[in-house]
Amino acid sequence: MRPEAPSDVAAIETLTVAAFLGALHTSHTEQFIVAALRRAEALTVSLVAVEEGAVIGHVAVSPVAISDGAVGWYGLGPISVLPARQGQGTGSRLMHAALDALRAPDGAFGP
Repeated sequence: MRPEAPSDVAAIETLTVAAFLGALHTSHTEQFIVAALRRAEALTVSLVAVEEGAVIGHVAVSPVAISDGAVGWYGLGPISVLPARQGQGTGSRLMHAALDALRAPDGAFGP
């Protein structure tokens, strides 16, 4: 697990498309959401799971607005894992690492 690097952007897009390709619960816009958050500099946390030099998973976390004005809330997702690696705990590890990064006072896993 590590923060995304500029050189990961293309791999994250490809991975995200592949991860949601066969999913029934999607409009297949996840890669566009991640790209828009990145362009808006709104990725509070963006982590990749890497195995043998290849990106096999990604998680994005961004701030959200709460109707009562409360601050410090974040949306987690999408979480993308290569189809061949789904069901093996990578997504769970990404989610826990993202939550740990949000709790870290120094932003150790920030983008």
